Amino acid sequence: MTQICLLTVGDMGSGTSSIVKYAKENNMKVMTADTIEAAISTLCNQRVEMTFASVDLELGKFFTLYNESRLNTPVVVAGPASKVKNAVAAIRMGAIEYLSTPIEEPLLAELLKNLKPQQQGPIYGDERTHSLLQAAKKFAASNATILLRGESGTGKEVFSKFVHANSPRNNAAFVSINCAAIPENLLESELFGHEKGAFSGAVSRRLGKFQQAHGGTLLLDEISEMDLGLQAKLLRAIQERVIDPVGATEPVEVDIRLIATTNRDLEKEVENGTFREDLYFRLNVVALELPALRERPGDILPLSRHFAQVYGAQNGIEQVTISPEAEEKLRTCYWKGNVRELENTVHRAILMMSDATMRPEHIVISAMSKGRTPQAAALEAEMAETPAPAPIAEAPKAPFNPNVGAAGAYAAAGSGYEGAKITKPANPMIGRSVQEVEKELILSTLDYCGGNRTHAANILGISIRTLRNKLKEYGEDAGLDDEPEVQAQSIR
Repeated sequence: MTQICLLTVGDMGSGTSSIVKYAKENNMKVMTADTIEAAISTLCNQRVEMTFASVDLELGKFFTLYNESRLNTPVVVAGPASKVKNAVAAIRMGAIEYLSTPIEEPLLAELLKNLKPQQQGPIYGDERTHSLLQAAKKFAASNATILLRGESGTGKEVFSKFVHANSPRNNAAFVSINCAAIPENLLESELFGHEKGAFSGAVSRRLGKFQQAHGGTLLLDEISEMDLGLQAKLLRAIQERVIDPVGATEPVEVDIRLIATTNRDLEKEVENGTFREDLYFRLNVVALELPALRERPGDILPLSRHFAQVYGAQNGIEQVTISPEAEEKLRTCYWKGNVRELENTVHRAILMMSDATMRPEHIVISAMSKGRTPQAAALEAEMAETPAPAPIAEAPKAPFNPNVGAAGAYAAAGSGYEGAKITKPANPMIGRSVQEVEKELILSTLDYCGGNRTHAANILGISIRTLRNKLKEYGEDAGLDDEPEVQAQSIR
């Protein structure tokens, strides 16, 4: 794995020795810079995970140059406890923390623990995800460009890191850039770097993401958001493995493995003229489609348990237990926002808990996912794609028979015949009454749940009382008097 690199700036006295000692014990590298200019130059030209700056520096000048160079490396200011007033000013300028010297090792460890390389891969339990990871592992051994496609929040960056970790490049850098998060006029400099004085504000030379990822993997997240003009320059960089930093007089060779992600339909973008066709074919060497979370339900509970332990530990709960009822509520949710929404939901549930057990009342489903069970969403999508039928002459309706399929019921209604030939309707719902569809949906769901009315009511998004009344209406109420009346948790 890539070695973590730290930078100390200025004289921090015993603070520097504490950082060096901790870094040595944890296989981290420490670089030093005596001046602000040297520190900014190092940060522009080398990969640094965290910077420790002395409180005695001209912090105003340091953070001015830091911001002008558009750096994003976390900065921690360190110095004597007597200068804590300076710490407040430093944090206002952009520091993430102030550490008093001598630095206590537990505080340093807490600050740096998230920088340690993570060995854990994607968390899953669904066979579909397992097959996808097996395919990704095979492709990882090559140097082929990989295009990851899928809805927002499905875990494309996690899969990208999995590919990198299983590739021969896993000891080099993994560098990512979100093409949608950076303004168009700055993205070229971020990707390819620039020379000092190349444009207004370029106060020093800076390496771009391509050079930072040299020997390793570069992830271009949401590549479909990139401007057409920049797509042409990217195409050359991918084809030739050569880049032209802004303001440079000579091209620079780079050795990278490229992974790109998108949540858009690239074929449609090419057709609309917003994405270059030649770049599409250059990226589409190996394409992996990441299914939405609702399409791999076996992942929901393993991910929920993982997030529960992570956020439980952050809030002082060592072992969080998710009740069976809460698990069922999580499992049957639509999860419009995919893994990202699941994580936020579990985090919120942890904050609402009063003990170590997560219960259904702790789980608040967002408006976009509430009531949209996978079954309901599939029906909704099917009906949305079907054009409204032309008016037809009213015909006598045949009695509804639950043993006859939708197409058969439609044909029996008298609208599906052409002589002796049965034609398939545009949609199996057309020609049937709402009452007929409702009855079939309820009985089919109850059968799917093995007769468990509480479970069926949950999936249907109705109360158990409503379900009981419907079953009585259909004459399917055998045994209802023996079942206690329990209010189901509605998922709508």
